[in-house]
Order: sequence, then structure tokens, then C-alpha cells
Amino acid sequence: MGHARPRPKHLAAKLLQIRQSLGLSQPKLAKVLGVRDYSDISKYEWDKNEPPLFVLLAYSRAADIPLERIVDDELTL
Repeated sequence: MGHARPRPKHLAAKLLQIRQSLGLSQPKLAKVLGVRDYSDISKYEWDKNEPPLFVLLAYSRAADIPLERIVDDELTL
């Protein structure tokens, strides 16, 4: 049977840090990232949902931070 892959433990905090460093509200960041419902941003930041890969890539591009730094718990922003 399938095994759940481990979730990055620091992802939610890093996503919040990225939004704050960009100086954007959740609705404005959602628009930048191409996320339809800005409440999804809150869910990512509170570790309720894990963002899909295309959203993580959009965070990476918006903040000019390598995707690896965002998803790897061994690395800091």
C-alpha cells in the first residue's frame, strides 16, 4: 500500500515569512500566485493544507528564492 510522504515541518512558517517579506496581504499574494481563493493562503500558512507544486513554484519565483530553500527543512530562507 502507499505510504504518506513526509511533509516539510517548516513549510508553513517559511510561506508566512515569504508573504511578510513581500509586504503583501493574503488576498494580494493569492493574486500574484494565481490562487483563486485567498483563504488557501491562510491554510498554507497555518499548516492546514500543503500547497500544490505549481503554487510552491510561484512562491519561489515571486520571492526569488530557490524552491529547494522553501521545501527543505535543513535550509533556511
